[in-house]
Amino acid sequence: MCIAVPMKLVEIKDDMGVVEHSGVQRDVGLMLMDDIQLGDWVLIHAGFAISKLNQEEAEETLSLLKQAKLIE
Repeated sequence: MCIAVPMKLVEIKDDMGVVEHSGVQRDVGLMLMDDIQLGDWVLIHAGFAISKLNQEEAEETLSLLKQAKLIE
């Protein structure tokens, strides 16, 4: 099963970024995104930010993933 997880962008380094959720940070590729800024919520799949979403959508998605026990 493949899922995309919402995470918050906390650092940008050229075409790479650092995202965070629940204290876990990951390096991700930002090459697929236009107009991305620090603090944006993005969907992460296979190490890449693939879409931007607002905080409400991110929180709802994270809640559903927790309910399904796909994330902690």
